[in-house]
Amino acid sequence: MEYDVVIVGGGPAGLAAAIKIKQLNADTSVVVLEKGGELGAHILSGAVMDPKAITELIPNWKELGAPLNTEVTEDRVLFLTETKAYKTPNFALPKCFENHGNYVISLGNVVRWLGQQAEALGVEIFPGFTGAEILYNDDGSVKGVATGNMGVKRDGEPGPDFQLGMELHGKYTLFAEGARGHLGKQLMAKYDLNKGKDPQSYGIGIKELWEIDPAKHQPGLVIHTTGWPLDSKTYGGSFLYHMENNQVMVGYVVGLDYENPYLSPYEEFQRYKTHPEIRTFFEGAKRISYGARAITAGGLQSLPKLVFPGGALIGCDAGFLNMSRIKGSHAAIKSGMLAAEAVVAALGAGRSADELGAYPEAFEKSWLHEELHVARNVKPWLKKGLYLGSLMTGIDQLIFRGKAPWTLHHSTPDHACLRPASDFTPITYPKPDGKLTFDRLSSVFISNTNHAEDQPIHLTLKDASVPVKVNLAKYAGPEARYCPAGVYEFVKTDEGQDRLQINAQNCVHCKTCDIKDPTQNIVWVTPEGGGGPNYPNM
Repeated sequence: MEYDVVIVGGGPAGLAAAIKIKQLNADTSVVVLEKGGELGAHILSGAVMDPKAITELIPNWKELGAPLNTEVTEDRVLFLTETKAYKTPNFALPKCFENHGNYVISLGNVVRWLGQQAEALGVEIFPGFTGAEILYNDDGSVKGVATGNMGVKRDGEPGPDFQLGMELHGKYTLFAEGARGHLGKQLMAKYDLNKGKDPQSYGIGIKELWEIDPAKHQPGLVIHTTGWPLDSKTYGGSFLYHMENNQVMVGYVVGLDYENPYLSPYEEFQRYKTHPEIRTFFEGAKRISYGARAITAGGLQSLPKLVFPGGALIGCDAGFLNMSRIKGSHAAIKSGMLAAEAVVAALGAGRSADELGAYPEAFEKSWLHEELHVARNVKPWLKKGLYLGSLMTGIDQLIFRGKAPWTLHHSTPDHACLRPASDFTPITYPKPDGKLTFDRLSSVFISNTNHAEDQPIHLTLKDASVPVKVNLAKYAGPEARYCPAGVYEFVKTDEGQDRLQINAQNCVHCKTCDIKDPTQNIVWVTPEGGGGPNYPNM
């Protein structure tokens, strides 16, 4: 199938690009591929949204019914010890923590709404189809993508409901797969897009949606915490957002540059909810949904070259999230718009499959570049520990206003930060009570995750011997702890030997294993389209 523009990923970046292209030239043919069973099925974010970019894209979004319903009414930033909570006074908060004028949203619902706007403009959207393979022209430029075959059995042979994938050819292809995109990773390697850049830095965000007692519900209340339960050397913190309908979104982010292989981000999140200041919100409440997703946090220093012959990276596939503001959706939308403008200009000039140089040039002149420049030192400072990091971030943001005459860099990728288990004592986590804290499998159940049972396992190993010989022997099997969905477990064979069991049907597509595996032996590839979680209201 031939199109002017192929977009891989139906999140905020991909849909914003599709909408902008159609706004600029209604005759341009645009297709969006989305691996989730429907738009929004795989979208997971906090989320507090800065409406700046969506207002630029669709100025009358309010009249059109965009689901930005709950304006932020109060910001609280707390430092937690095991039993106490200390509120940071507002005058001491850097501007990046101010949420006045922002909205508590379900990003999944915003994405579904953006999809409706895109379809009304004539964009073709194919949910349930993965961008499984990049196609290239003879000159090495990107030609488009092929979708994955459907109905392939575990042994690789076609099953009774086998369907061959499609080739989608475009004059330009935009990749908007989210953090650690499967195809984006390949493009970075093929075109050396990370040359001269800091390695990307990631966090794992784990989130639950609760319906709470109306008497405890404060629409628009935004709470962030640092400190307990993590130690002071490990980057992380929580969010707790009150949205409409007596619902609260609560989650925890742990930087994937942590050192201790015994640490479990999932268990740290469960512990966090037991804090006296936090658990009070959940008395008499009901948990509705659960999910997890890796986020990019490297900022400006880690942004790859954005363009290559025939296409571009947009949104979190490139890494536009502003970690200091804990926000990425406005950045994703803006990057999609900037790429769209470059695409329409190129097509108007009769060009195709070349480098869209106007896109990075426009980014460097945009408010998004300015925002990321102001935030550029926050994550590198926080890598230096909670206390020094918080102090220096305060100096950087309050005194220098993000304009300090230096730029800090990080040189170590997240997977290389893990230290041997012999350097640490195992962490004993409390057992879940099934009311406030839960085990992984009951959590995965309410994420509505499903994969066709007999399909090939999409969590592939370069060397099947490495998990036991290296990861278990040296790092005490960290994949059993960093995965928030119980995908990886070490079990004994009948002969008493250890082996890694991969429960791929549990995978919520967070990409943590692809990022944190210390040997980089695990490679996440796209499963059959429509598989994975199906998040409602997340």
